[in-house]
Amino acid sequence: MARRPGKNFLFVPGPTNVPERVLRAMMVSQEDHRSPIFPELTKPLYEGLKKVYKSKDGQVFIFPSSGTGGWEAALTNTLAPGDKVLTARFGQFSHLWVDMAQRLGLDVQIQEEEWGTGAHEEKIEEALVADKNHEIKAVMVVHNETATGVTSNIGAIRKAMDAAGHPALLFVDSVSGLGSIDFRFDEWKVDCAVSGSQKGLMLPAGLGFVCVSQKALGLRKNAGLNKVYFDFQDHINTNPSGYFPYTPATNLLHGLRESLACIEEEGLENIFRRHHVLAEATRRAIDAWGLKLCAKSPRWHSDTVSAIVAPEGIDAAKIIRHAYDRYNLALGAGLSKVAGRVFRIGHLGDLNELMLLGAIAGAELSMLDNGVKIKAGSGVGAAQEYLRDNPIEAQAAAPKAA
Repeated sequence: MARRPGKNFLFVPGPTNVPERVLRAMMVSQEDHRSPIFPELTKPLYEGLKKVYKSKDGQVFIFPSSGTGGWEAALTNTLAPGDKVLTARFGQFSHLWVDMAQRLGLDVQIQEEEWGTGAHEEKIEEALVADKNHEIKAVMVVHNETATGVTSNIGAIRKAMDAAGHPALLFVDSVSGLGSIDFRFDEWKVDCAVSGSQKGLMLPAGLGFVCVSQKALGLRKNAGLNKVYFDFQDHINTNPSGYFPYTPATNLLHGLRESLACIEEEGLENIFRRHHVLAEATRRAIDAWGLKLCAKSPRWHSDTVSAIVAPEGIDAAKIIRHAYDRYNLALGAGLSKVAGRVFRIGHLGDLNELMLLGAIAGAELSMLDNGVKIKAGSGVGAAQEYLRDNPIEAQAAAPKAA
């Protein structure tokens, strides 16, 4: 294949763009992960991650895995075979977590929701109130469903659980939310929060994170599900001294140290604002095209990914393939029930206004080439107008030219 000049525009909802300084931080010689100085790298990572989770009381575990490994760790270290868990299924990743729980031998009570919506806190409260004998041991919720561009309200779900007076654990998948959308582990009394390295933490895939409450940690002795690689106890035995129970992903740990420094320098609240502004600019572009989001209402809008419904008779997969082949733009594909019906623009991680405008422009070009009836430049123009009035830094907008 001939060389393609310029940079690939990566606008899938993960993996995301990795900052140059993080890439450089990972370019280190291999080292002894049992050396006397290795803890100087590892020990600060746990405190840095706790800040991102907004937790003082939780304990963070780092696994050489994807977020899927974090799912398995959360379930197997706290639950026993046959335990009943409650969850809402409304997208590909909530479906996959259900599948894992069932394959591990859990009794999964599923609330089926329309794709394009999320977890309904009022339905969760009803189910918990009806569970008089407290047979439900955990509630599992996907914070941000990338397949449909939907964010569920974890704070509202915690309030619903409290209103029901139910002791169930709260498990949250925030793989595509943590570090991009506000997450409050302690305030929302989350028990296990799962995430991964390749989204808001701006790293390559390969690290899975779980932040665990003291309540959940206390259940380890009664957790009867089989586990070896993901056993919390092995990490509890080794992590305090700065080591791991097996070979860690050392280069990724160097990258994590630098990505946490990036997050600290920008500030979490500024990061959340930046993601919201860029997401809203994308939504303005979609409105200008006359297209619709998969998310059914603003209640569900995600600030990390927009899943855009292709017009009737248009194959979204062709828009995605053409964008890649012709314009070197990677857009997210539709998954499972929405395959061929939506294409996705991921707007999370290390990006700014001009990067986003490039993605919007590329999406316009591919849609036009595939017969979508939109006006060239309409989405770019709408996004520009919004971005000019809403700088991603929390500061006064520059005066407009006369």
